[in-house]
Amino acid sequence: MNDSNQNKGSFLGLVPLLIFLAVYFLMGIGSGSFNNFPLLIGMFLAMTISFIIKKPGDNKTFTEKVDMFCEGGGDKTLILMVIIYMLAGAFYGVAGAMHATDTVTNLMLSILPSRMILPGLFLIGCVLSFSMGTSMGTVSVLLPIGLDIAAKTGVSIPLVCGIVVGGAMFGDNLSFISDTTIAATTTQNIGMKEKFKANVLMVLPAVIINCAILAFWPINAESFNIGGAYNLVNLIPYIMIIALSLFGVNVIPAMGLSVAVGVVIGVMHGDFSFVECFNIIHNGMTGMEDMAVIAIFVGGVIAMMKYYGGMDWLLNKIGKRTKGRIGGELSIAALVTLIDMATTNNTLAIIACGPIAKEISEKYEIPAARTASILDLFSAAGNGITPYAGQLLVAGGLAGIAPISIMPFVFYSWLMFVFGIFFIIIGFPKNLGHRRSTNNEK
Repeated sequence: MNDSNQNKGSFLGLVPLLIFLAVYFLMGIGSGSFNNFPLLIGMFLAMTISFIIKKPGDNKTFTEKVDMFCEGGGDKTLILMVIIYMLAGAFYGVAGAMHATDTVTNLMLSILPSRMILPGLFLIGCVLSFSMGTSMGTVSVLLPIGLDIAAKTGVSIPLVCGIVVGGAMFGDNLSFISDTTIAATTTQNIGMKEKFKANVLMVLPAVIINCAILAFWPINAESFNIGGAYNLVNLIPYIMIIALSLFGVNVIPAMGLSVAVGVVIGVMHGDFSFVECFNIIHNGMTGMEDMAVIAIFVGGVIAMMKYYGGMDWLLNKIGKRTKGRIGGELSIAALVTLIDMATTNNTLAIIACGPIAKEISEKYEIPAARTASILDLFSAAGNGITPYAGQLLVAGGLAGIAPISIMPFVFYSWLMFVFGIFFIIIGFPKNLGHRRSTNNEK
């Protein structure tokens, strides 16, 4: 009996997150600025609520709950995220000080027509994220360029942040070395190429329309200082990031080596001394400390939500209300999106939803490649518009703005939702390899 209740979960487990979201949005809207209610305070509130509430039969002491929270905050994925945050801050500081960011920006402004500056930024993000296989690393590396473009062209900072995050989510969804791709294909027992063929057809219209929107976005072309000084040697840190990623090097050594090379070039060019570089790196890292602490708090709150049965409740409620092929695919999409927004981790969301998605797809004969594509597409889209997820936290931290102000401008993620649902309804693409066999056929 207890096992059954445990599997069904409890709505109580979602209460900390729902109260956090309600207070965060109400305070932001009511005060006119989401900076007036920082995310860290919101997560502290969620943590407090998770310590106070009790589920039936809950006999854990306060100390045990604190231990559970700390274990969740110390999850290896979150600690990895914190390390990436610190490296992102270091790269941001060094790239700016040794003029790598200026070089890339001025080169883009010199080569690209004014109407292609914003689409160009998005497409660079797509290539970078596909190469690196990590949206976090892409945002960290590319956003300084976006901010420099905003400063030199008068383009809105939230807009360039949204463009960069959108490009980052492209690779997070499609890259062969992305952990989300690995999770989606593994849970559905298919090859990566099968999933890629299905997935790319579903997102291609979103890429094209996103580029068209950005190409026609009003830009004050007169403010462009056409060209500007640039030194191609300063491109080396960015070239290294892409090259190392293409060779399969992990994002941490790839970013670390790029920071080191940036320091060497900066010292050689006289941009700063060897002693000064340490303060530059430290100042960059300091700017990301708030985001790192928020990530740890998010992990702790998620651990408490799992304990109270919030994740199981979502899985049970949505997974059991499925009818027909369209209903099955929409259920998989809704399930992975909600779990992703609850956990802020699309890989974890795919792993959690994978078994249920497989059951649904077997029941309604949905091709495995299609199921894997839906899991990956909707989890990536959800992560791109969640203000307390890593991508918007990094972007907001580097840009010095509230993450929620970026949400409306992540056009690519919104378009992923639109075309994902559209293609589910019309059943496109078809003929994606083997179909799932029904239970009767087994």
